[in-house]
Amino acid sequence: MFRGTNSINLDDKGRFAIPTKYREELQAICDRKLVVSIAMDQRCASEKGCLWLYPESEWERIEKTINGLPTLNPTAINLKRFFIGNGTECEMDSQGRLLLPEKLRKHAQMDKKIVLVGLGEKFEVWNEDAFTAKENDFFNGEGSDEGLAELGDLSF
Repeated sequence: MFRGTNSINLDDKGRFAIPTKYREELQAICDRKLVVSIAMDQRCASEKGCLWLYPESEWERIEKTINGLPTLNPTAINLKRFFIGNGTECEMDSQGRLLLPEKLRKHAQMDKKIVLVGLGEKFEVWNEDAFTAKENDFFNGEGSDEGLAELGDLSF
């Protein structure tokens, strides 16, 4: 399980070092093989400034589910076309670095400063400014109650 928020620097080649605390688990569950793609919001549209990063085995599970969706459903088409279509395999090198593809870096407007957020089975990789804005909105109570009822009796 991946958890925590980490501020990280991208190098000039678009690589970043996976924090040490995740490396051993990534080696064990996916032999350092990951897949990165665009992040989606609750409307199934691209989440600005964010990418999703999955261990390869988790990506394969999600990809199989998406590929089983109805072929003519507009949301399913977009998931296949843009989420799976932008999925790019990447492998953590011996120094724990991962290269983010240039196309996806440009899409998420990632330059030097990024934020890696552990979400259990996957990571979010954020443009630092976009993450800070999203975090400030949340801390200032500017969230949405959309979907709250679906969470039922969730308690912490």
